[in-house]
Amino acid sequence: MATLAERLRPTNLEEFVGQSHLFKEGGLLDLLLKRAKPFSLIFWGPPGTGKTTLAHLLAKKFVAHFQAISAVDSSIKELKELISQAERLKRLGQRTILFIDEIHRFNKAQQSFLLPYVEREDIFLFGATTENPSFEVISPLLSRVKIIKLLPLDEQDILSILKRALQDKERGLGDLNLKIEEEVLRVIARVSLGDARFALNTLEILVEGSLGRGIREIKMEHLKEALPFKPLLYDKGGEEHYNLISAYHKSLRGSDPDGAIYWLVRMLKAGEDPLYVARRLLICAAEDVGLADPLALVIALSAFQAYEVLGSPEGDIALAMATLYVALAPKSNSAYLALKEAEEEVERSGYQEVPLHLRNPVTLLMEKMGYGKGYLYPHDFKGAFVEQLYLPSNLRYKRFYRPKTQGFEKKLKKRLIRLWRNLKDLAQGT
Repeated sequence: MATLAERLRPTNLEEFVGQSHLFKEGGLLDLLLKRAKPFSLIFWGPPGTGKTTLAHLLAKKFVAHFQAISAVDSSIKELKELISQAERLKRLGQRTILFIDEIHRFNKAQQSFLLPYVEREDIFLFGATTENPSFEVISPLLSRVKIIKLLPLDEQDILSILKRALQDKERGLGDLNLKIEEEVLRVIARVSLGDARFALNTLEILVEGSLGRGIREIKMEHLKEALPFKPLLYDKGGEEHYNLISAYHKSLRGSDPDGAIYWLVRMLKAGEDPLYVARRLLICAAEDVGLADPLALVIALSAFQAYEVLGSPEGDIALAMATLYVALAPKSNSAYLALKEAEEEVERSGYQEVPLHLRNPVTLLMEKMGYGKGYLYPHDFKGAFVEQLYLPSNLRYKRFYRPKTQGFEKKLKKRLIRLWRNLKDLAQGT
């Protein structure tokens, strides 16, 4: 017998739940449904959001011959056979939609094989993937398809699907005369994280377990025994990897300790390499905190080394401490900007001679040539400072470092102005 999720799969577009952004006036599916024929599509979204179902329903809407395969166990030989059949049907005036589940599993050769047939519309390709197509699908194929982005279903959508499962007597559980607390359904909807299949599978497990013990009135205590763990969506090599590390870094930069610690835990729980996270923490301490609090870099490096020594779970504490410190530290990217501006100047002006007074006269010949002549040794002067030129002569008026006034860097700026009194732009705060 088919699973509850399979039995309850919508048979028409009116039964389809969620993805309202696709069906709204002017949306991609709205435009598609107004056409006389389909176009090739890739359905991209998390598990249980309706990718396969939507592909079936659109094929039905266009009265097209529907062939479904999985990229996990299909070969070019099988593709050739399916396309030969599609070409015969095309000559008879019949369209073919070839649905390829997990299309990201196809290698480049398999994807390239599809190109001419998609181009000539011998087939209309419907692909489904949980991975970002821009990472997993070759560019020539991407240029020939439209991307349908499906979103996780919201809790209300999941709840409506669960209630329909309990009411439907033909395909669902409506003939079992069950009584289930509303809170049970709400909890299932919440922990499913937008995955309708997971929600229906959980409900089915719960009902089967309860009926096996003669229970027809299902309460919260029964749910705790049946509720499986749903792993967090994550792919170390895919888009979610970049999404989470980006959210983490932006929370650190934005001085939000709650956001930073949340994204840290999300990544660690999902199996991210903690040292990868620690390296990003080091980057943020150098780039975003910078001279506003130089200690942040020391603490981030200490956390990195502590994790290398301790591992999890104790090393996680060090990462948490450093995350909170870097998030709460004052921010200044002046060091980053100074580096970039100096790099641009080197690219622009190329080779510049080192002034003679800054050269070290390591030989007698060098000394006779004037190497080191006129150099003023700062420790011979009050405060170990004396004004002299430290840049190539034609760059003498260039300024790369522009101190800010956050945290410790405010003191650095005051010292710089005090020493270099002729730098009026610093005194004016520019």
